[in-house]
Amino acid sequence: MMKKMSIPTSKTSLVLFLCQIISALDVPLDSKLLEELSQPPTITQQSPKDYIVDPRENIVIQCEAKGKPPPSFSWTRNGTHFDIDKDAQVTMKPNSGTLVINIMNGGKAEAYEGVYQCTARNERGAAISNNIVIRPSRSPLWTKEKLEPNHVREGDSLVLHCRPPVGLPPPIIFWMDNAFQRLPQSERVSQGLNGDLYFSNVQPEDTREDYICYARFNHTQTIQQKQPISVKVFSMDSLNDTIAANLSDTDIYGAKPVTERQPVLLTPTGSTSTKVELRGNVLLLECIAAGLPTPVIRWIKEGGELPANRTFFENFKKTLKIIDVSEADSGNYKCIARNTLGSVHHVISVTVKAAPYWITAPRNLVLSPGEDGTLICRANGNPKPSISWLANGVPIAIAPEDPSRKVDGDTIIFSHVQERSSAVYQCNASNEYGYLLANAFVNVLAEPPRILTPANKLYQVIADSPALLDCAYFGSPKPEIEWFKGVKGSILRGNEYVFHDNGTLEIPVAQKNSAGTYTCVARNELGKIQNEVQLEIKDPTMIIKQPEYKVIQRYGQVSFECIIKHDSTLLPTVTWLKDNDELPDDERFLVGKDNLTIMNVTDKDDGTYTCIVNTTLDSVSASAVLTVVAAPPTPAIIYARPNPPFDLELTGQLERSIELSWIPGDENNSPITNFVIEYEDALHEPGVWHYQTEVPGTQTTVQLKLSPYVNYSFRVIAVNKIGRSQPSEPSEQYLTKSASPDENPANVQGIGSEPDNLVITWEPLKGFQSNGPGLQYKVSWRQKDVDDEWTSVIVANVSKYIVSGTPTFVPYEIKVQALNDLGYAPEPSEVIGHSGEDLPMVAPGNVQVHVINSTLAKVHWDPVPLKTVRGHLQGYKVYYWKVQSLSRRSRRHVEKKILTFRGNKTFGMLPGLEPYSSYMLNVRVVNGKGEGPASPDKVFKTPEGVPGSPSFLKITNPTLDSLTLEWGSPTHPNGILTSYTLKFQPINNTHELGPLVEIRIPANESSLILKNLNYSTRYKFYFNAQTSVGSGSQITEEAVTIMDEAMASRQVDIATQGWFIGLMCAVALLILILLIVCFIRRNKGGKYPVKEKEDAHADPEIQPMKEDDGTFGEYSDAEDHKPLKKGSRTPSDRTVKKEDSDDSLVDYGEGVNGQFNEDGSFIGQYSGKKEKEPAEGNESSEAPSPVNAMNSFV
Repeated sequence: MMKKMSIPTSKTSLVLFLCQIISALDVPLDSKLLEELSQPPTITQQSPKDYIVDPRENIVIQCEAKGKPPPSFSWTRNGTHFDIDKDAQVTMKPNSGTLVINIMNGGKAEAYEGVYQCTARNERGAAISNNIVIRPSRSPLWTKEKLEPNHVREGDSLVLHCRPPVGLPPPIIFWMDNAFQRLPQSERVSQGLNGDLYFSNVQPEDTREDYICYARFNHTQTIQQKQPISVKVFSMDSLNDTIAANLSDTDIYGAKPVTERQPVLLTPTGSTSTKVELRGNVLLLECIAAGLPTPVIRWIKEGGELPANRTFFENFKKTLKIIDVSEADSGNYKCIARNTLGSVHHVISVTVKAAPYWITAPRNLVLSPGEDGTLICRANGNPKPSISWLANGVPIAIAPEDPSRKVDGDTIIFSHVQERSSAVYQCNASNEYGYLLANAFVNVLAEPPRILTPANKLYQVIADSPALLDCAYFGSPKPEIEWFKGVKGSILRGNEYVFHDNGTLEIPVAQKNSAGTYTCVARNELGKIQNEVQLEIKDPTMIIKQPEYKVIQRYGQVSFECIIKHDSTLLPTVTWLKDNDELPDDERFLVGKDNLTIMNVTDKDDGTYTCIVNTTLDSVSASAVLTVVAAPPTPAIIYARPNPPFDLELTGQLERSIELSWIPGDENNSPITNFVIEYEDALHEPGVWHYQTEVPGTQTTVQLKLSPYVNYSFRVIAVNKIGRSQPSEPSEQYLTKSASPDENPANVQGIGSEPDNLVITWEPLKGFQSNGPGLQYKVSWRQKDVDDEWTSVIVANVSKYIVSGTPTFVPYEIKVQALNDLGYAPEPSEVIGHSGEDLPMVAPGNVQVHVINSTLAKVHWDPVPLKTVRGHLQGYKVYYWKVQSLSRRSRRHVEKKILTFRGNKTFGMLPGLEPYSSYMLNVRVVNGKGEGPASPDKVFKTPEGVPGSPSFLKITNPTLDSLTLEWGSPTHPNGILTSYTLKFQPINNTHELGPLVEIRIPANESSLILKNLNYSTRYKFYFNAQTSVGSGSQITEEAVTIMDEAMASRQVDIATQGWFIGLMCAVALLILILLIVCFIRRNKGGKYPVKEKEDAHADPEIQPMKEDDGTFGEYSDAEDHKPLKKGSRTPSDRTVKKEDSDDSLVDYGEGVNGQFNEDGSFIGQYSGKKEKEPAEGNESSEAPSPVNAMNSFV
């Protein structure tokens, strides 16, 4: 049998190809195999045949090849050996044949023009590259020429010649003006293929002096510019006027302004021309015509049609473009130019020639020793190419003879080859238009069999589908393949198997019994090898409940079901489509596990819905149509709880599961969101309904898990946004079979209630957990860490068992196992319990107290031995109490305090102690039964601390220059008092504090008369006590010395004068009027003058009236932003905001409830507020605004 295999050359470096004869080998594309096999060279990359290089850059001539062993490279230039070692400018890349000619470092590209050819050689042959012609690109300058201005009559035709310099490759031509803007082109004005600019007829707007032709040379990235061409268009009127002024008689004088003309071809000239194009190229034919009106061009092919899909019209249909031409495109092409006055045509005779092209290119040939093969080289062209053969780059006529080789025109025949027959053959097909060169090697190999399929590869297929088991192999000679099933199975034969030539075993219809291990064996005369693969057969995926046709009213709800059954080892994915496209991105479409629900259906939801189920091995689908109809007119919608479901049905009864289905009741205009399923156990708890599960409102069936020995009945409750429906009627009863218990009691514990017993408790199983009649419990226990046997007892359905006569507080292993008439539950897990506790036997020893400071102490003790605890150690309790205060030497009622320290701690902190006191404490250990004996009482004392504040400070007997102070000693002296400290300072009328005076007073004093004070002055006093440790907290008071009688009388006189009273009344009246006017203007939308000024000047420093409360904002100084002392307003509630004065009268009293005397002095009592630290020296505080006082007055 003859095999053929074709692999693109660009993807198959080092790849061996299949020959066209019976004995040729096919080498698989296995990278590891290719690395191991010997192989002649193969050219993988080379530069193009016609290689135009940039003369300013290094020349890189590519030649890459692969082979085993890796090939070496050599070059010829112009047919002779090119010794690169003798040219310092030429280097060859390592492990490559690519040449780099250094032009940028002194070389000249012109010196390296020529024809280059690369040879790649190893011990198995030599491959050669194409002849690579190297030519440097050229971009010559425009020859200088004197261009005369073009004077043209309006309506005449015009050709502006470009005539670019000859470059390599030819330049790209375009026309622009002096501003480097492309000149507009149209049906009237266009550029020809030769670069000239053609005017079918000129118009006055064509007059300009900057028609510039540019030539762009892409290889060198340069642009050459022709000198600007000037065109001036004369109209007939202006021309007649000129002639009339100089001639008395002329034919032109009096002619029409513009003469219309029929079309004339500007290019090509004549009525016929010829064109030769090569096969595969682009054919460009051009016709440009003059005439007025502008002619329109049309193209036809004589005796045929223009080729479809390959024909394009360019340059306003003046150019016919046919891509990828072939010999069939030869013929006569006619262009017709037509306007309203006539037409003209031109016929172009096109001949398509062909450079050689492959019919059958020679392919690499891999043979085994003694086999036969052929290399075929067939090419076509116009004219027909000649075929010549080379062997390892040498013409075959002068190559070393090979008795196994015979040349027959375009074919080489090999007979009974040997390993020395390996070589690379070149086929050259050439004619006058070009040549083709192909390398094809003959590689003679002797290789034992190899299997390339991975060992133990797993194949998975769906039952009743074909199974293909691979056995990719290689060997030379070609191995024979056999298949076996199982490790010791017989060879597979028969019609149920198909054996492919590439080694693949096909099982056309794989069944469940087809699964197993399959062994592939490959053997030839050089050896034998085998490989195993695994086959698994999976159940097919099926849709057991398909979506059904639905008719739904607009704005209703619809659901499509898609319930599937699949192989348990495959993971299915379900996808829904609408009209074979994705579902709309709309939250109304709800995709569930086995359904699709559409809420609030609209007309656009009408269509076909498809459920597609995919696994890694198969895919199934099912579709249904949804028809949306208009809803009938309905009265006002009434929303209510749904009606109860009905028609409950039990199906699929199994021992541990059952399927419940129902029909939903009316949803009463509110969609059902979910169904709640409840059950009753008529055997154990008749009349009691329990929650079982709940499902979405789109689901009307559910699979329920059951327990043995339960007489089930079920009911369903529907739920919507309004509420829950009434329960449905109960389903029929279903009694499950009895079984041994599935589980054991939970929460098993062992805790003794007395020192000599162990109480074992557990949570009994519920009725339906018993799984059968005769529920009992097997209670087992044994002492832990003692080699005792389990002691067991079977008790009735209770929750407690007491073991008596146990040692005190020892650990026990406990387990409780359920059983019934049908057997035992699974073996229970063990828990650890303890027998009863007793009071601890000993007290903690070595109790030590470390006093940290006057209010804190740390107590230490030694832990008691755990055996003496006789129970669970819960911690230690420290009892401590104050015996007496060392400063007063008086005893009082003893109040014991207790601190508990959890766990096995051996120290603790005693906070909150009173300074300078005597304390006692003891420590006791605590277990679950109670406290043990107390340790011996331990006495400790706390050191002195700072005293508390004096109990009171009174200021009495004010005179003009003295005050009397009385005080009480601190309630908690916390030590021996050493002295008192009194500090005071005056407060002036602006509430600024004066200098601070300090006086030290002996501890045995309780009063003091301060003399030489200022009259009518307020003083603030700070008073505290001291011990040897430091000063205690202070108390404060304020008092005022009385004023001079004469000054008081003057104040009274001013306050009672009529003019003063009148002035105050006038001021109050003005303020009242101003407030009324502001209120009226504000309600009418008027603006205050300040507001008008703000609107006019938009000063950012001026804040407008606040819209929310109608008050004025504060105006601030732009320099320091401090509030102005005058002219500001308080809020309408007549309170002083805190930000207006950080140290106002409010800080010295209870809020704003202080009162003023007739003379304006403040007589409020200072109390209740935490005092600030006394100021050292004068502290300024802003005076209250006079407006505040005025507002208060009003």
